[in-house]
Amino acid sequence: MRKILITGGAGFIGTHCVQWFARRYPNYFLVNLDKITYAARPDALESMQHNPNYCFVSGDICDSALVKTLFQRFNFDSVIHLAAETHVDRSIVDPLLFVQTNVTGTAVLLQAAYEHWFKGPNQPKSTFETHRFLHVSTDEVYGALNDNHSLFVEHMPLAPNNPYSASKAGGECLVRSYGHTYGLNTLITRATNNYGSGQHREKLISMVLHCALAAKPILLHGTGGSIRDWLHVEDHCSAMDILLHQGQPGQCYNIGARMERTNLSVAQTICTLLDACKPLKNKSYASLISFCAERLGQDRRYALDTSKITQSVGWKPSIGFETGLQQLVHQSVGVRMLIGIRPLA
Repeated sequence: MRKILITGGAGFIGTHCVQWFARRYPNYFLVNLDKITYAARPDALESMQHNPNYCFVSGDICDSALVKTLFQRFNFDSVIHLAAETHVDRSIVDPLLFVQTNVTGTAVLLQAAYEHWFKGPNQPKSTFETHRFLHVSTDEVYGALNDNHSLFVEHMPLAPNNPYSASKAGGECLVRSYGHTYGLNTLITRATNNYGSGQHREKLISMVLHCALAAKPILLHGTGGSIRDWLHVEDHCSAMDILLHQGQPGQCYNIGARMERTNLSVAQTICTLLDACKPLKNKSYASLISFCAERLGQDRRYALDTSKITQSVGWKPSIGFETGLQQLVHQSVGVRMLIGIRPLA
């Protein structure tokens, strides 16, 4: 039986990841370590409570004693490291929190894995020759693209421009160092912006949906011209799945969907979908869109070359942006009506 530690498994991507692996690998044992911050959604995993191959642990990845105890208790052969502070605006206000979680927390996990899996540098214990440490990072570590045609490729140097992306780059450097110095079987993934059900309202698509359905102003930074590539969270889970099983040790893989949109375009698309399925009286949801000051350290555009993951393991995204967004909008409208929120007039 494969035993996997999933850190941050109560977060947006984490809950989808836990459910994905539980559905597809019922014989795997999954341990979810999460300290349940403001962005956690533990209710999404209520159905897992009676699964004998699932265990939730409330705790901090920075707690070295706890992490070591979990390795000893469960004898993990794999780690999917998702736990992180992720919101750029919050990193600008409190950068040290991001350094603590995203850098120190990653170091604690790496050291625990190394001590449990190895007798010494490049000397794996015989029972842990197939170990794997999958570190989930972000496209933001590359910095910004300044034109509409170039793409980030895995071998490009890292150039983070805000405390969040800098802390994720720091975590990546530690992962790489444990692979190079100690022989740890590591993988790094850099994914584009995720979207899907259950995302926290501080993220763009969830924020636009929440504000629109509450008939509140939809505030976009600057002119809404920043460009992002949008990856459905289920496609992200499928990529993590195939890389955990087939990715090459020591490699970094971009994960994206080539669904680039400006923030304004995303907001307008959501408003158009809402106009069709839950219209306001005498106006469009787009009339709620307004603008505020540009974010400090804002990167204009992110876009990834994903040919490496496609050519190496055959992965491609399967959910088109318009299809995924339409499903999310319809789900959001349905959920709100089911829980008794009065339809907008």
